[in-house]
Amino acid sequence: MDAKLLEILVCPVCKGPLHLDKARQELICRGDRLAFAIKDGIPVMLESEARELPADEEVGS
Repeated sequence: MDAKLLEILVCPVCKGPLHLDKARQELICRGDRLAFAIKDGIPVMLESEARELPADEEVGS
């Protein structure tokens, strides 16, 4: 994922920062505990498509 793109993207729900999880190819919003998939290098920034992070799943750094 392009670092410059990551700098300008924010969570579509809370407008907070996103953190890249390279292993899962997801952008993580720690505040909302949502994971937005990256498909073919393109982040899917739709709340309806986001994966909710379970309470026991550690939020990436």
